[in-house]
Amino acid sequence: MAEEISQKPIHRCLRFGKNTAWLLFFIGSVSAASGACAEVFGVAVLQALDKVTARVSTFEVPINATVKFGTLEIMARICDKRPPEEAPESAAFLDIWEARPGEPAISVYRGWMFASSPALAAMEHPVYDVWVLDCKTAPSASDASPKGKVE
Repeated sequence: MAEEISQKPIHRCLRFGKNTAWLLFFIGSVSAASGACAEVFGVAVLQALDKVTARVSTFEVPINATVKFGTLEIMARICDKRPPEEAPESAAFLDIWEARPGEPAISVYRGWMFASSPALAAMEHPVYDVWVLDCKTAPSASDASPKGKVE
């Protein structure tokens, strides 16, 4: 009976999928270490690769704003970062969809990405790779793009 009770929360986490289970592990490890919570930031710093041209771009995505990279449109919903006294980790919840001219937008990724483990919840796309680098409080003047495009 005791084994059944201790396993129920684990099964409940796994029922929501691999990404949710890792997120719960991430949140649990932050709060278990010192009682501190991950800090919420206003900007996600992302890096993207265009596999056709071999172009790598680093750009900032303000929370709930859309930035274009090629045919992708990227929106960061949340960006969390552990406090400085904890082991470094940044995580962002991203919505990514592909918008080609004359076609409806297609969702290609929705979920959490972790800076320390980009392959844990990778976006699978034949042309582009996107991953999280960091979280910041505000966009820098040099990286701000007036049109929301990454050139």
